[in-house]
Amino acid sequence: MQERFETFTVLINRISRNIRKIKNREMAEYNLKSAHVSCLYYLYSGRGITATELCERCEEDKATISRALEYLADRGFVKREKESARRYKSPVLLTEKGLEVGRKIANKIAAVLDAVSGGLTEEERSAFYRSLAVISGSLETVLKKREKEEETNEAAAVAAFG
Repeated sequence: MQERFETFTVLINRISRNIRKIKNREMAEYNLKSAHVSCLYYLYSGRGITATELCERCEEDKATISRALEYLADRGFVKREKESARRYKSPVLLTEKGLEVGRKIANKIAAVLDAVSGGLTEEERSAFYRSLAVISGSLETVLKKREKEEETNEAAAVAAFG
């Protein structure tokens, strides 16, 4: 059991770290970091999405996405469709510069995915992604259950000492 946990966490952390390093190295010429790359990729893939949608797709919090979008806007990669009081509801668009870099990012991602999955058949790749989805969903379920238990315990403690 312990070996399974160690293997799983080490491999997941290693994959995550390597993805971050690849993103940072590939985009160094544009002075972009990992979060910027993710934003540009998702904006290129689904043009005109909102900051809220970016938070969901990038799995990042509002503050991280807000800083990333501000950075990208200041450097001419993105612009808002409309400047409004509800910034998270206003679609974010790529500028010509952003489209160019977004295209390069999409091409680099495709090349990396081809390189890393070259030893897998399509069936193996599909099974792998299905397995990851099951693991991810199960971890979310465990986390939500633990959070609910903590809330219940806190409420009971407040009621007992309240």
